[in-house]
Order: sequence, then C-alpha cells, then structure tokens
Amino acid sequence: MALFFSTGVIAFPIGTGAFLGAFFDTVAVRLESGRRGSRLPALAALYADGELSHGRASAALAELDLVRAELARFTPDQVVWDADDPAAQPPWGENIAPTISSLANWFVTSDGRPMLDVLASALDASSRIGQPLRIR
Repeated sequence: MALFFSTGVIAFPIGTGAFLGAFFDTVAVRLESGRRGSRLPALAALYADGELSHGRASAALAELDLVRAELARFTPDQVVWDADDPAAQPPWGENIAPTISSLANWFVTSDGRPMLDVLASALDASSRIGQPLRIR
C-alpha cells in the first residue's frame, strides 16, 4: 500500500511502508548510532507517531537539512533497508539509477521526486497552513 505525507488537504506521495521505513532506519543507523531520536527528535517523532504538529515543523526542517548534508557522505550501498535485519536489501537490490550518488539522493518517491525535497515541502506546508503533518 502506498503512503503519503498529508497536511490539511495537501497530499505528497511517498511510496511503500518499507521504503519509508528504510529512510528512517537509514537515518537512525547512519546518523544516530542506532538510537532513533537521539539527534533528530522531531523527525523521529513524525515516524514514531505518524504525525507531527505544525509547531514542530520548523525544527524538523532544520533536522532535515542536517540529514541531507550528512547522508551525502554515505555511498548508496550503505542504505539500511531494515534496521532489525541488517542483511535485508531493497527488492531491486543494487539496481539503482546512475544519478544516485549518495544516500542523500537515494530515496526517490513513487512519483519520481527526491524524498528529502518532498518531506521538506510537506513540512513547509504544515508550518504555513498551521496543520499537523501526517503519514497516511
């Protein structure tokens, strides 16, 4: 089943639950030493709760900037598909587009957009319209 970020009446397609989980698992393992939320609490709350208040959107945007910069230091083969099963691989294996050069641009939504950009747009919209951001 495909998921999306939503705020108010605005929806942003993401992809499957496994894909979204891989993003948050990659962030937790690579950037937080496996301790989800230790450095990036607003983003961790969005994933854990499936919702983030509009008042925390600006904090999550700042965290997302840090995520983008730090994931750029990791090669695509360092993606974490499932933190509970380190040997797990995405269904497509290592067959990725040649334009993917790091984990910062590895995550692409089901409609072909960079997921970090989509999440940034969703957080910005949440802040502007004063509605929570939800994962649906």
